[in-house]
Amino acid sequence: MSRAAIRIRDDFWSAYQELVTGTVIPYQWEALNDRIEGAEPSHAIRNFRIAAGLEEGEFGGFVFQDSDLYKWLEAAAYALRLKPDPELERIADEVIGLIGKAQQADGYLNTYFTIREPDKRWTNLYEAHELYCAGHLFEAAVAYFETTGKRRLLDIACRFADLIDRTFGPGEGQLRAYCGHPEIELALVKLYGATGEERYLKLSKFFVDERGKQPNYFIAEWKRGRTPIWNPGMPDLEVYQAHLPVREQTAAVGHAVRAVYLYSAMADLARLIGDVRLREACERLWFNTTKKQMYITGGIGSTHLGEAFTFDYDLPNDLAYAETCASIGLIFWARRMLRLEARSEYADVMERALYNNVLGSMARDGKHFFYVNPLEVWPEASMRNPDRRHVKPVRQKWFGCSCCPPNVARLLCSLDDYIYDIDEAAGKVYVHLYIGSEAGFEMAGRAVTLRQRSGLPWDGTVRFELSVPGEAGGARFALALRVPNWFQTAEPRLAVNGAACPYRVENGYAVVEREWSDGDRVEWLLPMETVLIGARPEIRANAGKAAIQRGPLVYCVEEADNGAPLAALSLADDPALSAAFVPDLLGGCVVVEGSGEVPADMDWPEDAPYRPLRNASRPKRLKAIPYYLWGNREPGEMSVWLRC
Repeated sequence: MSRAAIRIRDDFWSAYQELVTGTVIPYQWEALNDRIEGAEPSHAIRNFRIAAGLEEGEFGGFVFQDSDLYKWLEAAAYALRLKPDPELERIADEVIGLIGKAQQADGYLNTYFTIREPDKRWTNLYEAHELYCAGHLFEAAVAYFETTGKRRLLDIACRFADLIDRTFGPGEGQLRAYCGHPEIELALVKLYGATGEERYLKLSKFFVDERGKQPNYFIAEWKRGRTPIWNPGMPDLEVYQAHLPVREQTAAVGHAVRAVYLYSAMADLARLIGDVRLREACERLWFNTTKKQMYITGGIGSTHLGEAFTFDYDLPNDLAYAETCASIGLIFWARRMLRLEARSEYADVMERALYNNVLGSMARDGKHFFYVNPLEVWPEASMRNPDRRHVKPVRQKWFGCSCCPPNVARLLCSLDDYIYDIDEAAGKVYVHLYIGSEAGFEMAGRAVTLRQRSGLPWDGTVRFELSVPGEAGGARFALALRVPNWFQTAEPRLAVNGAACPYRVENGYAVVEREWSDGDRVEWLLPMETVLIGARPEIRANAGKAAIQRGPLVYCVEEADNGAPLAALSLADDPALSAAFVPDLLGGCVVVEGSGEVPADMDWPEDAPYRPLRNASRPKRLKAIPYYLWGNREPGEMSVWLRC
């Protein structure tokens, strides 16, 4: 189904898309131009102006700074798809002109190397992100071309891609190498889709196939004396997913964003070229990532050292990294796994990461962001303990390394691509996400429009109406509705035209096959239970604790509602949790309240850090809000997991 055939019209998500188009994208444009008072400078636009010969100066920021502008440009393209904006399009066209001026005569495009080390191209693939930045250029180019039909950025991208194709490969005189940060692999697949050029698909496959082979390229690069940017020592191959050929990898290791960008490309290639071993590797890695190394919020990457995975079930709450980009990359990967096979677990993870980790990374004003998404925050520790300085108790205006904010913008503006799939051969329409929308497609030779109205995340009622115009009668196909994994006791109910309708479950989807007629109505009632979630014993950080979940939303307690220290707060034996919508709290949300306990005697002598244990407790009412809304009031403690 083409993106152009889908339009989101949803009480919850349309508001977020309007926030992104009206506030986030303009704000980020100001940040890229270093015009946000009190924010870390970006240097991105200035770097391009210097590389284009329009200014004099030195390169500023990180070696990968170009990618922030490319991601912003991709988000702008999706925003223009949502609604025309002549001023935004004018700015985007000017940016594209600037990018074109910074491109070198042979097609090379990277402001760091053009300004600072023009004679060092391709000499530090381990660290320098040249191909990573190229990948984000390619994604932006495809998005802008698909939205506007304008080819200028696509032509710039293809010139660079052709240079890369001549430089890298198995041929004589070519580099049998790959980027330290995967990204170009999935971007080349998109470029292939937009242009039909097979060489881009083959180049993507080359990069994926070459990764981790012996003799290892990163070791060879180090031995011959690359100029280090951060790490002068021997390469840590696991951090870069280069420790084994990808088809032999069994567990998610290393830098989390690198990993899921690589796995996304692997899933793309497995589908497009029918590579069974690559698909099996994707399935193994998916199982390990989501069953053993994922937070309840959909966050991945548990340590700030290397922004990385560690090992199975090592999921600390207060030290969590759970980078925003990593969850976004997990959503990218899940989407591609759904294209390989429609299995509800992929959409379940997509939904979990989207509603919790990703949404929680941006403030309600669209101008403040988290890079790191912890599940427990003690502000004093964040400020005074060096091990916790990566955990911010408040969202930031911008970051020197600001990969996450434009990533959020491009995802939220392209949500239409994540809702539906059409399997014409099987005669099935899959609904992966319950987001109010209108989708047009062809099935059984008929034009069909499917309109979805969703009450999520507050209410579990989802309604569909089908339009099959014309004199030829209905269209026969199967409607496959995902059965979410967030209810425990009740079962979802399905009705067609007001009458209860039986369904069969296939791979976690409720399937109804029939001849659909113009005006048919479907009602899908999803139980919205408020449940306590436990963690398996190996997740030591959560021993003796529970988390609150309602529908797709994970909840947390904040100091603003419950006082401090939150470590003293426990769930009662029977917490009797209740949920109610509060329209004047944080823009309107469902709040969960219940019975809790705190120690009966909270008064300790100043000279007594310890004393004989007293088990007496007193009741305390507790109040939990959706995790994605935490940190939007005054700074304070926060916790997802509660003692029970």
